[in-house]
Amino acid sequence: MPVVVAKSYVEYRNDAYWVVDARVSLDSIVYAFQSGLSPESIVQSFPLLTLEQVYGVIAFYLANRADIDAYLAAEEAAFDAMPQPLQTTDPALYNKLMAAKAARKAVL
Repeated sequence: MPVVVAKSYVEYRNDAYWVVDARVSLDSIVYAFQSGLSPESIVQSFPLLTLEQVYGVIAFYLANRADIDAYLAAEEAAFDAMPQPLQTTDPALYNKLMAAKAARKAVL
């Protein structure tokens, strides 16, 4: 009987998690999944990915949920701590973006 080797769908490179052999971040897939998109809908949003890859990334996320949620929170905190040029160049647009972000968090 042949040995079954587990396939990796996620890798850690350049200080971030990425879909193996793709230029799509784990963050993108997880946020879409958390928003309620089905794996089939996620594939439509990221046509470079296969349905197998999306399911693999979701399985990785679910198996490592606490660690990935902590990673995502740290990434958001780091982003929020960065100076935002839009804040000074277009405060109205910046405020709209921040309101949209807050609304998205309220849904999750």
